[in-house]
Amino acid sequence: MPHGKTLNSALLFLFLLVLIRSPSGFGRSYPRFSRNDTIFQHLVLHQDSSLGTVYVGARDHLFQLDGLDGLRLEQEERTGPVSDSKECLPPVTESNCPQAKRTSNHNKLLLVDPQALELITCGSVHQGTCQKRSLASVKEVLFSTERPVDTQYVAANDPSVSTVGLVVGPRGGERTVMYVGRGYTASHPPISTRHLSSEPVFSYEETAKLAVAGRLSEYDHHFVTAFARRSHVYFLFFRRDIKAVSREYRTYAARVCLDDVSYYSYVEVPLLCRSPSSSKSYNLLQAAQVGQGGGREGEALLGVFSTRMSSTNNNPSDSSALCVYPLDELDRRIDSTRDLCYTQDGRVEGGGEAAYIEYEVKSSCANLPTNTLKAYPCGSDHTPSPMASRVPLEAEAVLDSPAARLTAVAVSVREGHSIAFLGDSKGKLHKVFLGPGGQVELYASATIEPDSPINSDLLLDQTGAHIYIMTSTAVEKRPVAECGEHLDCQSCLSARDPYCGWCVLEGRCGQRWECQRGAQWGQWLWSFDRKQQCLSVQDLNLYNISRGEKTDIRVAVAGLPSLGDGEAYSCFFQDTETPALLTNTGVTCSTPDASNLPPIGQGDDSVMVTLSLRFLNVTVAETEFTFYNCSLVQQLSGRRPCQGCVTSRWGCNWCIHQHVCTHRRSCERGVTVYNRNECPCVEKVQGSSLLPVNVERKITLVGQHLHLFQDKDLDYECVLDIENQSVVVGASVELDATQPTVFLITCQLHQYVYSGVMEEYQAVINVRRKNNFLIDSTEDLHVTLFNCSVGRSDCSRCRTADPKYSCVWCGGGAGSRCVYRHSCSDEVKHTCPAPVIHFIDPVSGPVEGGTVVTISGSNLGQRAEDIQNSVTVARVPCNVIHSRYEVSSRIVCETTGSGGEKNGQASVRVRGGGHGLSAQTFSFQDPVLSSIFPQRGPKAGGSALSIRGQRLRTGHPSEVSVLIGGVPCLVRNIHDDEISCLTGGSNRTGGHGITVRFGGAERHLQGMVYHYTPNPNITMAAPSKSFLKGGRIIRVSGQNLDVVQEPKIIVTLSPPDTLPPRRRRRSAGRRRAGKQDGGKDPQGMLRRWRRIVPEPDCPEGTLCDVKQHKSDCTVSSSSLILCPTPSVGPEARRARVKVHFLLDSLHFDFSSVGLEAFRYEPNPMLYPLNRNDPGKPYHYKPGSIISVEGENLDLAIYKEEVVARIGGGVCAVKTLTHNHLYCEPPTQQPSVMASRRQEGVDSLPEFTVQMGNLNFSLGRVQYDSQAQATFPREAQVGVGVGASIVALIVLIIVLIYRRKSKQAMRDYKKVQIQLENLETSVRDRCKKEFTDLMTEMMDMSSDLVGSGIPFLDYRAYAERIFFPGHQDSPLRRDLDVPESRRQTVEQGLVQLSNLLNSKLFLTKFIHTLEVQRTFSPRDRAYVASLLTVALHGKLEYFTDILKTLLNDLVEQYVAKNPKLMLRRTESVVEKLLTNWMSICLFTFLRESAGESFYMLFRAIKHQVDKGPVDAVTGKAKYTLNDNRLLREDVEYRTLTLNVLTPAVGGGSGATTQTVPAKVLDCDTITQVKEKLLEQTWKGTSFSQRPHIDSLHLEWRAGMAGHLILSDEDLTSVVQGSWKRLNTLQHYKVPDGATVALVPRNTKHHHHDSHDYMPGEKTPMLDDGEEGGVRLWHLVKASEEAELPKHRRGSVRERGGERAKAIPEIYLTRLLSMKGTLQKFVDDLFTAILSTSRPVPLAVKYFFDMLDEQALQHSISDPETIHIWKTNSLPLRFWINILKNPQFIFDVQASDHVDAVLSVIAQTFMDSCTIADHKLGRDSPINKLLYARDIPRYKQMVERYYADIRQTISASDQEMNSALAELSRNYAGEVNYLVALHELYKYINKYYDQIITALEEDPTAQKMQLGYRLQQIAAAVENKVTDL
Repeated sequence: MPHGKTLNSALLFLFLLVLIRSPSGFGRSYPRFSRNDTIFQHLVLHQDSSLGTVYVGARDHLFQLDGLDGLRLEQEERTGPVSDSKECLPPVTESNCPQAKRTSNHNKLLLVDPQALELITCGSVHQGTCQKRSLASVKEVLFSTERPVDTQYVAANDPSVSTVGLVVGPRGGERTVMYVGRGYTASHPPISTRHLSSEPVFSYEETAKLAVAGRLSEYDHHFVTAFARRSHVYFLFFRRDIKAVSREYRTYAARVCLDDVSYYSYVEVPLLCRSPSSSKSYNLLQAAQVGQGGGREGEALLGVFSTRMSSTNNNPSDSSALCVYPLDELDRRIDSTRDLCYTQDGRVEGGGEAAYIEYEVKSSCANLPTNTLKAYPCGSDHTPSPMASRVPLEAEAVLDSPAARLTAVAVSVREGHSIAFLGDSKGKLHKVFLGPGGQVELYASATIEPDSPINSDLLLDQTGAHIYIMTSTAVEKRPVAECGEHLDCQSCLSARDPYCGWCVLEGRCGQRWECQRGAQWGQWLWSFDRKQQCLSVQDLNLYNISRGEKTDIRVAVAGLPSLGDGEAYSCFFQDTETPALLTNTGVTCSTPDASNLPPIGQGDDSVMVTLSLRFLNVTVAETEFTFYNCSLVQQLSGRRPCQGCVTSRWGCNWCIHQHVCTHRRSCERGVTVYNRNECPCVEKVQGSSLLPVNVERKITLVGQHLHLFQDKDLDYECVLDIENQSVVVGASVELDATQPTVFLITCQLHQYVYSGVMEEYQAVINVRRKNNFLIDSTEDLHVTLFNCSVGRSDCSRCRTADPKYSCVWCGGGAGSRCVYRHSCSDEVKHTCPAPVIHFIDPVSGPVEGGTVVTISGSNLGQRAEDIQNSVTVARVPCNVIHSRYEVSSRIVCETTGSGGEKNGQASVRVRGGGHGLSAQTFSFQDPVLSSIFPQRGPKAGGSALSIRGQRLRTGHPSEVSVLIGGVPCLVRNIHDDEISCLTGGSNRTGGHGITVRFGGAERHLQGMVYHYTPNPNITMAAPSKSFLKGGRIIRVSGQNLDVVQEPKIIVTLSPPDTLPPRRRRRSAGRRRAGKQDGGKDPQGMLRRWRRIVPEPDCPEGTLCDVKQHKSDCTVSSSSLILCPTPSVGPEARRARVKVHFLLDSLHFDFSSVGLEAFRYEPNPMLYPLNRNDPGKPYHYKPGSIISVEGENLDLAIYKEEVVARIGGGVCAVKTLTHNHLYCEPPTQQPSVMASRRQEGVDSLPEFTVQMGNLNFSLGRVQYDSQAQATFPREAQVGVGVGASIVALIVLIIVLIYRRKSKQAMRDYKKVQIQLENLETSVRDRCKKEFTDLMTEMMDMSSDLVGSGIPFLDYRAYAERIFFPGHQDSPLRRDLDVPESRRQTVEQGLVQLSNLLNSKLFLTKFIHTLEVQRTFSPRDRAYVASLLTVALHGKLEYFTDILKTLLNDLVEQYVAKNPKLMLRRTESVVEKLLTNWMSICLFTFLRESAGESFYMLFRAIKHQVDKGPVDAVTGKAKYTLNDNRLLREDVEYRTLTLNVLTPAVGGGSGATTQTVPAKVLDCDTITQVKEKLLEQTWKGTSFSQRPHIDSLHLEWRAGMAGHLILSDEDLTSVVQGSWKRLNTLQHYKVPDGATVALVPRNTKHHHHDSHDYMPGEKTPMLDDGEEGGVRLWHLVKASEEAELPKHRRGSVRERGGERAKAIPEIYLTRLLSMKGTLQKFVDDLFTAILSTSRPVPLAVKYFFDMLDEQALQHSISDPETIHIWKTNSLPLRFWINILKNPQFIFDVQASDHVDAVLSVIAQTFMDSCTIADHKLGRDSPINKLLYARDIPRYKQMVERYYADIRQTISASDQEMNSALAELSRNYAGEVNYLVALHELYKYINKYYDQIITALEEDPTAQKMQLGYRLQQIAAAVENKVTDL
């Protein structure tokens, strides 16, 4: 079998194999132990198999299980959680480790010491210390140290870092030791040798370790396993190959001598596993074990490998493989590496380096004498080490697993071959046969626990009979083979299990050692041998005998095992035993008595039994044997017993006289027939077999061999079977004289009759010897009886009967009928009566003829020729169609032209017969077409068309067809004056003629054509929501819609993708029930229908099947159709909704024309006007508004769609909110609608509201003004007089007052009109401004296609983020030290870099600086950024430090107020966090959010520049910041200048090109230059453009020459102390003027380059005063400067400031600007806060970390966690970026653009807070501007945080992988030496304090950190220390 066979190729076979092998289905159970409250991590077995104890190491638990008693739990020990911290050394107490917290204890090592009978356990807590426990009880701790030294830290203290161990017993009396390999967590050695029997236990000597000079984190060891062989210990691991360019991870095998206590003999060799089929390399070892690699060629290492997930993800992928490495070859490669490094400088012949010194140890391969190899095979202190090979040991994958990662391997050796057990990541165990010669075959797979990876601790017990399999939550014990499952030999051999074989004489499947005679030849048949076959019967001398016959059967069996003395085989016929005699080829068996045989079944002539050869009760071989019965053959032979007997397969013979079939050779008496040709039989009927009924007839039959009966009398009978009745007729027999064996049998005269209504009846006929047996006859021997009268009801049919029947028409009159000729006793009629016509079809046709007419009747002739040329219709000849003529009953003819309209009867004249006329009349008609409607329709067809005319119902309806220009129109109805049809589709538009075909005649519509128009098309449909009751009008827009006749809207509701929980549980229950019932599912075939067939118990409100709802639409115009939404049930809320528009034959999907997906909302509800007493009328005060309360009112309807009525009047809806409807009633109380008019209260008008299909009646309304009181007439008169007097007085007062109020009212109306006009203008201006801006932005987007967004490179980005405000950042400088000391200083700085790698030093350094009073916040930020640069190449370590410091910060704030944490950047860790976020989000900024931000920035800049901007005060017409708002109307206009720019490669003689540019005539010259540069250099980033100070603006004024323009010159206008800056208006530059930007000639201008200048940009206001002259541009600064600052943002306080101008009017510009920018702001916030694309890994990682911190400190307040996240990401990073676009883009952000961005940033900041901001009239304008948007943004933030929390957690490994890639990508962008030098300045400044802090810490003393710092100080600045 070829190597590299995949797992998938065998899965189908294995599945079938499992089904065959498991008759009980999936019900088999195995010993199992599981726990869901922990994670199982390690598994070991007791060395004594008789005890069978199993030990499981788990998170916070140790388990001791009884392996012999179903893995019963014997003991359990809790090992955690405990108080611990990775930063603390044990013992951990609150005083020495305040940051300690409850930490889970992960089991890192679980080993058995076989010599000391101890269990060694090591956990992840307390720096990985270990204990010794008793093997008898895991609760009994034999050794543990409370105060371990650092050399006693054994295991990795990180749960995700690997640790492996190996206990090696004494060799030659040496002490037991433990070898340990551990991944990187701190400075501990990766491999070390630990004491187990000497103090301090678990410690290692200084030399007993692998020395690593380089950074351990760079190598990143991941250990897999360790094992001992002969005199060596081997370690298997994978690590980063830092010597390689790619720094890929590779797998290594390392070896060290057992007696080498100093690791001089350490050698490692790369292992390469390669797939031969795909050439893929598998470089990550997952598990390994030593065993036979197949055959007996020596031990081999079996390893399962996988590949990396991706270049950025170090996690192993699913693709994996099994590779086999012979250990002898591995040893040879290691020896070769050692020899080359000892004696040949590590080089092979040819000069290539094959061996080298690894781990940056200061050593190198040597050229020692060759006798060194023998003298020091395990090295010495003078030999080079540690050694490594550059040449990998390669192996080809013997098995590929592309779909599931292999995670475990175990090996068992059996019968000269090996079996590998492989576990995978999907919880499956695979069994692989490894045979001699490289044979590899996967032969079985089993699922242990679905989707739960198999742990690498896959162990076989000491006997190899069972395997222990562990997942994260369960341990299972399974036999390695289940041979006993196979109950027969064939099943056993077909299982192809290398463990199994068939024990022939024991009759069972088992392993060879289980078979008592397994060692003897032929006694055990191996299952895995394809050539092996079960014992079977090869041959029998007889395969069948007659039942009861006695004889001996010789049975041949190949390979029959020999027996011992006194042993014998037996024969069994079914269950009857007979003796078996051994022969050379098999045995001989005697047949049993018939009484002992099973009976023969009904309908059979034999019985088949099993003939088996048995030893004791074991069947060795078997075959089938048959016993037959000839008597039963006779019974089953039907009409031919003799022939059936002699032709049977059993060779039976026929006894004629006894009429018996026998197996005997001869009969007792009479003749015996052996051949079928000798059987007496009746062969045929002589002559005709036709017999007329009721007529006497003889029948003559021909027989054969009747002489064999030896009868003298020849006495026979004929027996006929007629309608299940036997008719017996005497017969006579005569011998044929010419043929002696032929006899003629004549049945006597007899009248035969049958009652069935059929023309013929076939009667079976037999012959028998009188009162004796039937003679054989042919199967089809019969006679045919016939009856002439059946089916021949008239004369014509009778006369056309087949002549063989001799039928005649007998008699005349009513009694005439058709009979047999010789039966007619009356006159035989030779002519038939006249024809009779019953009906004709159709009854009309066109005058041209061609109508096919069907005439039905009787006696219509005997053949077509009888009526040829004698058929007329309305006296017009009709041509007979011969092929459709039916004798006597039907004539089909085609009419000829009539020459005009006429009618008449149909006439048929039969040749030689009579003449017949129809009762119906036939009309020849001339149809006329007069008109059509409609006259146009879409070319897609499907339109209903009516054709009007006269006599259109002409001819047969099926022959009427309509054509429109050749395109068929499907006819639906035909009336005499109208034809309606459905138009077909056409491929062209325009007019087409109408043609109607009436059979062969055509009519054309004259003067009118049908126009095919372009198809209707829908371009938009809105709105996209409706409430459930429907009736909301969907406005469907498009083209050509007026040609649609029947528009419809169709709503299809489908069940959701996921079933409701109730149904899902029920389905799961059914599945479980099916599995328990032997795996059979009787309803399995029906399951696929369950999704579309509704179940009777479908939950209410849930849709379980597809439903459709339709509604008719109305065509409003050619571009508009109005469609009311159909009403649906409540199930639509949870269903999938699909909406279609059906325009006749065209379908349009709403999703393709709507703005968003269509959905149904809950129905609105309206409450009565009088909720307390709905029966009472609602009192309405005229002039007010009616308010109606309700729910869900605005979810799916606008106020314009709501119709509110009061009686017959309309209540105009003014406002519609979620819970309120406000409408304005008519001024007068409307009348009651006629349909509702009643007496009393009912006479009041009713208030009704219509919302689509919903109609609400909310009570009756009574106008208060309408209520009239009834007074007595006298009272009325008195009141009238008094009222008149009062009215006169009031009139005088009113006349006086009116004059004064009239003027005030005029002023009020004026202001009101102004406000209304203002509102309209703001709305119109927003629309126009937005349209203009979108056009401009589209132009800019097209420009960006070529030039791209001007992102800064990483170095510039980092410089601006890390060091804002520092003009000379460390990223720009080189190391500033004297050249003589450079090398020494650089070495010292490298040592400082190494010292910073000490977490303890770095945290001490930071904490020491932060407690110094002179260490300012600016210093904190600067030091944090210096640390960021210094550690930029080690971002994993940087992140670890950040987490540690952040943990300290949390502890600090939890004790005070946790909500204040990260609020400001007051500490080093907070600035570190800012920098960390900036590094991690740089790629996200460039690839995701950057584009939206840049578009917003450009939109702001374009919009601000479009209006006047005051160059002195910085105020602008268009802004969002009211403090920057220009509150004046400045007259200006837009100019388009033609700018002359030099072409590429410009010089004195270079050509120029003209570029148009837009500016404002009120712009200063500097502003003009900025705009011209922006527009003419738009493809160039800001830093690449010339500075405006380096250019002059020159006006080319034609004949006037060239004029240089400037802001200030002699022409500037000066008024008193004010000087106005020059503008284009000042110079009167016209529209279309030509200008040029020319370089200045002077050498002393500044800012020629655009280096980034940190700090805030300010307008010219501060420097405006020179020599007492104040500059101004658009407004003078004093006009607004005098206003108190605190009052500038308040509308109310400024309300009366300038009554005439009302400056607050200009605040509408803020609204205009906001509306214009709204889309860009929304796009940016969506880009930042969207989780539709993957959230940056750093954000997810950090947010998870904050959640963990909250959990650890029992902070459950969601507001606190929200604040933490907000302070760490939006406020710390995004606000910084939003306010400073120059941090990420190469742009210039002017102060007026900054002012707008600050408002947007403030809005973003407000959106991230939870607290509600209560706004009022006194609130700042900037906050009021976005007040309505902030709640929506807050929802986005909350959803963003929630979505991040729900995504899959980011592991430390994923984060470290991403950070490592960032480190590599940006390693060359930062100068870390300068940063280190700057850091050292702070160390020098606080040197004494730092040294003191280090000396006071015991751990720092142990690590000699102070001493190392003194060394650094000595190197960097020659500082004299106490060294």
